[in-house]
Amino acid sequence: MRKLSRRHKENIEQTKNKIYSNLEEAIQTLKETATTKFVESVELHANLNIDPKYADQQLRTTVTLPHGIGKEVRIAVLTNEENFEEATQAGADIVGNEELIANITNGVLNFDLLIATPNMMPKLAKLGRVLGPKGLMPSPKSGTVSSTLQETLADFKKGKFEYKADKTGIVHVTIGKVNFTDNQLLENLQALYNSIEKNRPSGVKGKYFKSLFLCTTMGPSMKLDLTSFG
Repeated sequence: MRKLSRRHKENIEQTKNKIYSNLEEAIQTLKETATTKFVESVELHANLNIDPKYADQQLRTTVTLPHGIGKEVRIAVLTNEENFEEATQAGADIVGNEELIANITNGVLNFDLLIATPNMMPKLAKLGRVLGPKGLMPSPKSGTVSSTLQETLADFKKGKFEYKADKTGIVHVTIGKVNFTDNQLLENLQALYNSIEKNRPSGVKGKYFKSLFLCTTMGPSMKLDLTSFG
């Protein structure tokens, strides 16, 4: 068994068996326990009362957090040649059609997000086994299948991203970095909570949220009081 460092043991003791009803206090403690030598990410883990194997209990949507997540996103656009200039001017990092499909087929995935125009989707069908496991397959629901490239690229460049519940009904989302201000993290946290709440699947009966935990990349998790969100 891996031995815990003294730093990590102290951090666990500081947060053990505590439920945070004050979000400002939770964020302050989060920063105090982020003591590694690199800038850690801040993550929210929401355990939901859903069973994603049923179509009416699936959660997959997009959100734009007020202050982004502190990460530059490399965007590829798959479209017709006549749209190349528009996509490039709108901020796409990679633009292509047949050559881009060939690269994806060969496992060259040097992008974080793939946007496709509707007419290109039939060509992507055979690449589901490559793109699907990495969460890169474009879909209308996530906003990554679009005929309005300029608007779509602007949204994703501003920090829009997709999130979904895993097969156990848990949502894992990065909401920023520990070098964000307390207020920036608080506003991002509230915005994500509101998005999850707003997109409650129709098949959910009764209580929606089971538990909420906040943590950093290497820090201990902190349980949040479900009534602390306005």
